[in-house]
Amino acid sequence: MSTTTIPLQLSRKDFVSDQTVRWCPGCGDYSILAQVQKTLPDLGVPRENIVFISGIGCSSRFPYYMNTYGIHSIHGRAPTLATGLAITNPDLSVWVITGDGDGLSIGGNHLLHAMRRNVNLNIILFNNRVYGLTKGQYSPTSRQGHKSKSSPMGSIEQPINPVAVALASEATFVARSLDAHTNHLGEILAAAAAHKGVSFIEVYQNCVIFNPNEWGPLEDRRDRDDYIIYLEDGKPMIFGKNLDKGIRLNKRFEPEVVTLGDDYTAEDLIVYDPKSKALALMISSMEYPAFPAPMGIIRQVEKPTYTEGLMAQIEAAQAQRGKGDLNKLYRAADLWTVEEHEVEADVAGEVSAELDDEYMATMDEVKVDTASMRGLLADTPITVLEPHAPIEVEASTSLAKAVRQMNAHNIGCLLVTDESDRLVGIFTERDV
Repeated sequence: MSTTTIPLQLSRKDFVSDQTVRWCPGCGDYSILAQVQKTLPDLGVPRENIVFISGIGCSSRFPYYMNTYGIHSIHGRAPTLATGLAITNPDLSVWVITGDGDGLSIGGNHLLHAMRRNVNLNIILFNNRVYGLTKGQYSPTSRQGHKSKSSPMGSIEQPINPVAVALASEATFVARSLDAHTNHLGEILAAAAAHKGVSFIEVYQNCVIFNPNEWGPLEDRRDRDDYIIYLEDGKPMIFGKNLDKGIRLNKRFEPEVVTLGDDYTAEDLIVYDPKSKALALMISSMEYPAFPAPMGIIRQVEKPTYTEGLMAQIEAAQAQRGKGDLNKLYRAADLWTVEEHEVEADVAGEVSAELDDEYMATMDEVKVDTASMRGLLADTPITVLEPHAPIEVEASTSLAKAVRQMNAHNIGCLLVTDESDRLVGIFTERDV
C-alpha cells in the first residue's frame, strides 16, 4: 500500500513495543516481526498512521508487539475491520496479520473479498500448515496424510493453495517468502508496502512444537538453493546452488525442471513476468517437493483501488443530488407516531396483563345488536346511509401507506386497483 511519506528519522526501536513477546522459543514469528520492524522505518510513514489488525491465532498477537496502532480482533474478521478503516482513512498504512487457519478457514470469505475489491491493505499470511494456538489440529493448508490430534489417521482433505486463492481473487500484488530468509522477506515487505492496492504475502514457517519439519529443506542454508527458485522480473527461471537448473514449458505447456548443459540453455527457459496472470497461475501450481518452491513477487499489476472507485461514486452522486443529509434521510420513509399509554408494559416488548384485562373489559361493554344492524342495512337505501366514498389505492402501495389511509378516513377497507384503474382486490383490517 502506498501512502504519503514525509522525511522521518525512525529506527527499528521506534516500532518495538513494551510488551513481552509470548511466542514459543524458535518460532518463525520472531523473524517476521523483526523484518516488519526493520522495514517500516524506511517507508517514511509516521507511526500514528500505521495500523496492524489481526484475528485469532499465534500470529495474531502481532499488534501487541508493534509500537503503532493495532487491533486484536475476532476470529477471521481482520480483513473486514481493515477494509472499513482503509476506506474511511485512506492516509493510513493498514496491515492485516493472519494465519492459515484464521485467514483460510473461518476468515476465508472475508479474505477473498478484501483481495478481489483491491482494498489498500498489506496482508501477511503466516503459513505453518497447522493450528498452533489450539494445540496442533490440521489446518486448511495441511498436506493430505498429515497426522494430527484431529486427524490421527492422516488428513483426507485437499489442502488450500493460498497463492492460488489470492490469484483467483484478482489480488494485484501476490508474493511469497520464508521466515528464515530474512533479507528476502524484508525486500518483499518493502515492495508490498509500496504497492498501490491490496498486497498478499504468504510466509512459509514451521511450528516448532506441532509441525517442526514442514519446510525443513527450504530453511537449510546448505541446500535450500536446490529447493527454491527466486522469481525475478525479466529474467529466466534458473535455480540451484550452481545455477544449473531451470524451468521450461514442455510440449503439453506444463512447467518442467531441466538441467542446463548440452540439451538446454537459458534461452529454453521461461522468462518471468509478474504482469502475466497465466504465468502466475502456472507458478502457483509448482509446489515443493515436485518443483522448487517459487519465492518472490508472483503477480504485480496496477488497478484502481476500491477506495478510488467508491470516492468517485460519492463525488458523482453529490454532483447530481447535492450533499446528503442524514437527518432528512431518516425522515424520508413512511413514519407514524406511537402515542404513550398511561399503563406501561411490565416487560419490554410485552403488554401488561392489567392492560389486557382493561381492553377486554372495554370490549365487553360495547354491545352491538347484530340482528337490528342487519335489518337496518337490508331495509334502508344506501343513499340514506350516506357511506364514505370508496378510497382506492394502487396494488403497488406500501402496507404502511395503506394503513395510514384507513386511519385518516376512519374506514376499514380499501379498494385495490391496477394501473388501468380496474378493481383487483379489497384490502381490509383483517389483512394487517
